[in-house]
Amino acid sequence: MLERHTPLSGVFGIENATADRHALQQAVDRIVAIIQNDPHKERTDAIITRWLKRHLQWLGAGVNLNRLNSLVEDKDMLAEKLESWAKRERQEGRQEGRQEGRQEGRQEGRQETARNLISRTEMDDQMIAEISGLPREVIAALRAEAQR
Repeated sequence: MLERHTPLSGVFGIENATADRHALQQAVDRIVAIIQNDPHKERTDAIITRWLKRHLQWLGAGVNLNRLNSLVEDKDMLAEKLESWAKRERQEGRQEGRQEGRQEGRQEGRQETARNLISRTEMDDQMIAEISGLPREVIAALRAEAQR
């Protein structure tokens, strides 16, 4: 199918690219080129700029776009904002990953404690659950695993 180069196709391109910051920047570059070739470029630029600001706010981009008045004129500023958004999301992702890793490590530590108590003591499942902080069902599963 022949790709259309209309402001509306540019808007759809931005909507479809919002999961990937690089694709979003490419879609913005594409719509800027479309606006520059539009016979009503000032009006089209104003409408699409206003829509893009709302769209990025809806996405939760958390970037201040108050000074963005024109996609065509402020394309570089928008690129910087998108890049800072991407960096912030990568940083948040790393922090979430570290937090999840710590939680998994604590869980594995609890399970290892429970395994040691199962193999080295005569404690019942309830007592081991209280000491390890694991549910009794998990202790029962670990005990069954140890008996195999």
